[in-house]
Amino acid sequence: MNILKSIAVWACFIPLAILNGGLREHVLTEIMGDLRSLAASGVSLSGLILLATWLLLPRLVELTPKLSMAIGGAWTLLTVLFEFAFGLASGIPVSQLVASYNPSTGNLWLLVLTTTALSPAIVCFAKKKKQP
Repeated sequence: MNILKSIAVWACFIPLAILNGGLREHVLTEIMGDLRSLAASGVSLSGLILLATWLLLPRLVELTPKLSMAIGGAWTLLTVLFEFAFGLASGIPVSQLVASYNPSTGNLWLLVLTTTALSPAIVCFAKKKKQP
């Protein structure tokens, strides 16, 4: 049940990612160019994911280290599946989807996935440490 509740938090990442991508395409690219805006977008989306996790997940789920790792794994799997399903449905070739996993192109998608995977554990350990 906790994994299902955590999917509500994961679903909040979708509009954040869309808004982040829109900001990159319509603002940052003109200011910074393609390569830098792509990197900045990866960093900002990672920050948004961590912030959303920090604010929302502990309100829905009593986090334990084991559960936080399971949630992070589920979120990462959902993210990759969503990215490929949405990309393929939009007519994006598989080669282009796979290319986003190459950080040498300036794309920090792997940072976003790593943040997605680890943010529940980061929040779990940070919140536990704050408790008296």
